[in-house]
Amino acid sequence: MHNLAAVMTNNIFARIFDDQSAVNMDFPSVGQVLTCIVTALVLGILIGLVYMFTHRKTGYTQSYVFTMPMLSSLVATIILMMCLLTNGTLGLTASISLTGAFSLVRFRSVPGDPRDIAYIFFAMAMGTVCGIGFVGYACLVFLILAALLIVFNLLDFAAPKTQDMTLKVTIPENLNYNGLFDKVFEKYTTSFVLRRVKTTDFGTLFDLIYSIRVKTDADQKKFIDEIRALNGNLNVTLVLYKYDDQIYDVKQK
Repeated sequence: MHNLAAVMTNNIFARIFDDQSAVNMDFPSVGQVLTCIVTALVLGILIGLVYMFTHRKTGYTQSYVFTMPMLSSLVATIILMMCLLTNGTLGLTASISLTGAFSLVRFRSVPGDPRDIAYIFFAMAMGTVCGIGFVGYACLVFLILAALLIVFNLLDFAAPKTQDMTLKVTIPENLNYNGLFDKVFEKYTTSFVLRRVKTTDFGTLFDLIYSIRVKTDADQKKFIDEIRALNGNLNVTLVLYKYDDQIYDVKQK
């Protein structure tokens, strides 16, 4: 506290790697504002490139990649404009800006891949750090997190040895399905549960829906072929995600 008065007179943009816990934001110049916004934009683009690299096998959408630089630069702009509005009150600026910025995550309320939400927070964090003037810290944190994400992706870190799937099997009405596919399931899966039984075609057919955990080294084609040999070569559908009771709801919503 003995140097608080002297510290508060220093410009936060000139003190990239200094402690800002007791610093009052000075009135930023046009050049400083542009530096922070451009840095946030560049970091957002780089985050988008990291996202594209780590999702090159699973796929991604162009609109989602565009979101990264837009979000990071918007968050930085909000914080910087609040700095100008409040004439440098850092505590008030950070609280108001972060409240508004994190409310943007509402558009990700639809269930999806948790990694996608993490990338949104990554872009927001970079915009926040750039917005309060710590461009150097933003670059440093980006390098650490980007390297970590790429290494985890290359090493396939924490990948499970099994894959949760949903199996839909159609059988004729005169076929007893109790234990019918157990031997095949024991060969290709580590666990299986019958989740739903549904009649179709006026009761002439049954749809059996199983939640299964398939071994990663299992041959899915052979697995389906052996199921077909037992169900009279009727329809077999293997859905590559976990069982959801709404998947086979034929009602239009």
